[in-house]
Amino acid sequence: MKILIIDDESDIRRIARLALNKVGKMDVVEASSGIEGIEKAEVEKPDVILLDVMMPSMDGPSTFAQLQNKNTTNQIPVIFLTAKALPSEINRLKALGVKGVLTKPFDPMILATQVKELLNK
Repeated sequence: MKILIIDDESDIRRIARLALNKVGKMDVVEASSGIEGIEKAEVEKPDVILLDVMMPSMDGPSTFAQLQNKNTTNQIPVIFLTAKALPSEINRLKALGVKGVLTKPFDPMILATQVKELLNK
């Protein structure tokens, strides 16, 4: 399984990459912005995208909307990563049409399992 992580924080990308690659045995591609993430999604054709909600210039919901508007990326499942764990915020994000929402900080040892569970819902 190939996963694209779009997050502006290099530490988050590094931890997620290690967790998903080493523990989850997934191929991982990284992007540091929404714009770069959209480009990589078109080229790499990942099986799923982990998308940070709060990023400068183009936030997660805006990036998701752009991905949904492209025939080449609108079928790729997206899971939001957010530091805002309030139920109202999580429900608002889910209502956009993503596969799920995971909160930061995440547990690296179970991240791959959480991603697979959300994809199988």
